Amino acid sequence: MSTILDGKKISEMRLEILKEGIEDSGLYPRLATVIVGSDPASQMYVRMKHRACERVGIGSVGIELPADTTTQGVLDSVNRLNRDSDIDGILVQLPLPKGIDAERVIAEVSPEKDVDGFHPENLGLLFSGRPNFTPCTPTGIMTILAEYKIPVAGARAVVVGRSIDVGRPMSALLTNADATVTVCHSKTKNLAEELRRADILVSAIGRAHFITPDMVKPGAVVIDVGINQLNGRLTGDVDFDAVKDIASAITPVPGGVGPMTIATLMENTFRAAKVKSCDNVW
Repeated sequence: MSTILDGKKISEMRLEILKEGIEDSGLYPRLATVIVGSDPASQMYVRMKHRACERVGIGSVGIELPADTTTQGVLDSVNRLNRDSDIDGILVQLPLPKGIDAERVIAEVSPEKDVDGFHPENLGLLFSGRPNFTPCTPTGIMTILAEYKIPVAGARAVVVGRSIDVGRPMSALLTNADATVTVCHSKTKNLAEELRRADILVSAIGRAHFITPDMVKPGAVVIDVGINQLNGRLTGDVDFDAVKDIASAITPVPGGVGPMTIATLMENTFRAAKVKSCDNVW
């Protein structure tokens, strides 16, 4: 039986530590979220983030814009938050509705308030090996690996998916930690063969039960980023029941990577507040 990598447990522990750190700091960090439209999943995620803020002592402000908001309308809201000295972190909930230029919106967020880690400047620093703010989901995965003392240096890591929010930054974080990294995607030849080489396998493609036992090397560590609906149930990219006895360690869905994404967002927001406080001193 493999070790279940309990992201929920780790996130609870880290949020308690964070709460104490915020109380001791004398700071009052504040996070602003921007959501466009009424997508139920996006609304749920934003509510979860605001609840986490309340739990650890971070103030939160929610900006809700109608689905027919123009790109310029979203940019105007982001710019107001950039100029607001009381706001330490800004999160634009993705995906944005069709017709809105998401790249322009992300690039408009001040890099110093980009607690999601998606601004081109922050991504560039990550890929250059000098990270500032890093995307929350990949960073949360690295925390899971560290907490469970899973060796990364020298390991062969395979990341399935090359999105800018998970796959690409995940590969950079693993590379920075001295893993040998392969990124697989829809054009990868002999995919199953590539996956079977992985000591650490990270799947972030959004296809329910895509990763089957024949794709997993015995003893591999399997990280499942997928959030999918299958037969009315929430499930990941990995066929958990079929793979768990092959892997040495595996994240469940739910309760694995998801809670760590939110915990990392809270940590990034506190860090942004601390950096701003130091800047104000000088």
